[in-house]
Amino acid sequence: MAMQSTTKQSLSRRWEDYQPSKTMLVWACIAAVIATIVIGFSWGGWVTGGTSQKMAATASDTARGDLASAICVERFNAAPDAAAKLVEFKAITDSYKKRQFVEAGGWATMPGQTTPDKLGVQGCTTALAA
Repeated sequence: MAMQSTTKQSLSRRWEDYQPSKTMLVWACIAAVIATIVIGFSWGGWVTGGTSQKMAATASDTARGDLASAICVERFNAAPDAAAKLVEFKAITDSYKKRQFVEAGGWATMPGQTTPDKLGVQGCTTALAA
């Protein structure tokens, strides 16, 4: 009779002796791919092409609005009657009428455009009210 070893094999020895089947390897690869995708989209900041296009469009609209509002404020302040217009603007209490006042003044209409930039009008109104 041979004596059986009562000592446990080390983890590295058990790892060396392990021989998974092809089926087990395929399932392990599938699980790794799924885990990578879930982690990437959940916490890794990955987005789809459609989402990135929407984000880029939103960022460009916001940037255009910020630039238009800065130009609007600059034009408003550069007008010869800026002080009187500012007093008139601040006397208006309704925010919609304030936007109409800025639109009617033409300060929010960008060069080459025929209509005022809506985000520019909103930003300009906010900046002038401060």
